[in-house]
Amino acid sequence: MNIKQNTYILFLALIFQFSNAQDGVPIYSDYFADNLYLLHPSMAGAANSGQLRLTARQQWFDQDNAPNLQTLAGNVRLGEQSGVGAIVFNDKNGFHSQVGGYLTYAHHLNFSRSDVDLNQLSFGLTAGIVQSRLDETNFDLSDFDPVIAGILQSSSYFNIDVGASYNFMDVSMHFTVKNLIFQNRNLFSEEFESNNQRRFLLAGSYTFGGKFYSEWTYEPSFLLQFFERTNESAIDVNFKAYRKMDFGRLWGGISYRRSFDGAEFQSGASASSQKLQFISPVIGINYDKFMFAYTYSKQIGEVRFTNGGFHQITLGFNFMDRGNSYDCNCPAIN
Repeated sequence: MNIKQNTYILFLALIFQFSNAQDGVPIYSDYFADNLYLLHPSMAGAANSGQLRLTARQQWFDQDNAPNLQTLAGNVRLGEQSGVGAIVFNDKNGFHSQVGGYLTYAHHLNFSRSDVDLNQLSFGLTAGIVQSRLDETNFDLSDFDPVIAGILQSSSYFNIDVGASYNFMDVSMHFTVKNLIFQNRNLFSEEFESNNQRRFLLAGSYTFGGKFYSEWTYEPSFLLQFFERTNESAIDVNFKAYRKMDFGRLWGGISYRRSFDGAEFQSGASASSQKLQFISPVIGINYDKFMFAYTYSKQIGEVRFTNGGFHQITLGFNFMDRGNSYDCNCPAIN
């Protein structure tokens, strides 16, 4: 087996361990661009204004049929304790694609002593339908393979996400279970497909600076993922900085993702292993009620599929401002 084949096999092993469980909206760095509701249903209506976020992600511009993802997410507070949201998405990766839609209800319990103290416990439930497709119409059928039908195969399934968030002044914590129900798409053979796409997310952040130090605010955060079926996990370690401006806010940050599980490959006469790693810088601006962000993700490591990176644009609009800004460093809420 030559080096090129070894590289390709390693790439497939690294990517498969995470894409295999990414039924529904894939977890990239979208949430890092002021879009926490995309991950956590409990954040629907948690902020002081409604949020509308549109994202477009394109990977490897120099590769045909490269992965690309588009999402449209919106959420808003209704009354004192209720929040609702909706997500639609389109995800394509080579011959495989999935489209879907979700609806969310969240309930918020406010333990604040006054209108300026943030002390909020939130619970959320998301229900949605996803249709997965496998386009085999361009496959070579000259060599008979009983698995390949040469048609456009599709399968739809229903699933739910549940989660809880706790926002207390400058601290926030989130716990979410994705794809709670075991569902089999019946799209691939049983050898490659499981009815367990469940994954667990644990996230947290702490924000400091601002009024006590300067016009700058800083926010370290993390996201831990665990895939139940394969017992695999990964962590994001993030850092963002915000600068208050007359027109709104400028911000930027960097995210580092690393899997705890790797894949072995042969390099010459010796065997090596590599874990999936990404570096993702982001830069954004909030102008009045509008938001714009650009995120670039770069895979790092000895073996990479391509030297190109992954580009993502996020456009946002805030609406129905509730007018009660909390006295805290809490950019996800204020």
